[in-house]
Amino acid sequence: MNLSNNPTNKDTRADAKTEERLIILDTETTGINPREGHRIVEIGCVEMINRQLTGRTFHAYIKPMDSRGEVFVMEQEVINVHGLTNEFLNDKPIFSQVVDEFIDFIRGANLVIHNAKFDVGFMDHEFSLLNFAERSRNKVPMTEDICTITDTLKTSKDEFGSPKTLDYLARFYKVDKLIDRTYHGALIDAQLLAFVYIEMTRKQSAFNLSVGDNSGGDAKEIRRLSKDRKKLKVIAATVDEKEAHKERLAVVKQKGGEPLWKLPSY
Repeated sequence: MNLSNNPTNKDTRADAKTEERLIILDTETTGINPREGHRIVEIGCVEMINRQLTGRTFHAYIKPMDSRGEVFVMEQEVINVHGLTNEFLNDKPIFSQVVDEFIDFIRGANLVIHNAKFDVGFMDHEFSLLNFAERSRNKVPMTEDICTITDTLKTSKDEFGSPKTLDYLARFYKVDKLIDRTYHGALIDAQLLAFVYIEMTRKQSAFNLSVGDNSGGDAKEIRRLSKDRKKLKVIAATVDEKEAHKERLAVVKQKGGEPLWKLPSY
């Protein structure tokens, strides 16, 4: 397990009390369905504050156990994806040995995950197994009780009209060359997703929709434009443009839609 904690970055967090803390997270597992006994074998997290990477990370390799308390043996097909062999994981800690530091790292943050349903499903399964096995100890909360969740898979669907893979988004935003992804390691993919997330939300930052203000003023304060500013030039639509617009709206209505944008003359 590797919990990177740079003192300089801790100072950054102290100065950013009002900023949203993001944890970009990814996991690697023994398979695709926790209900079939599959377990988490790697967790990778990177921290961002005010859309800036702080350098703080949480990373752990985990020895998977089956329902009988024996080591889970992964199939070669799975190993080929993330590159983690059964032999490599054999001397690693089990999930119960890393859970407390993991929860402390993500607590109160907004988790940014690509296909959150998958990772959160595995995390909650691990938490549930701990609660069942250790009934005498304080119950481990579920993920949504620890932090909020942003799913970039859903965000990509809103942006592109259909959900996109992390590989596709990395290529689209031209950040795929920033990380060596010979294998799909959790920390590697979390770092890549951080770069993707920055690009995906760049428009929001440009329009000052994110918390904080580069001017150093109060982010919640209304910023008024100067009365001496030049008036914006208004360019009216031509007759031909109005007619083309009207024809387009007629097509939308014919296909069963209800046009939302209508010129007053319509």
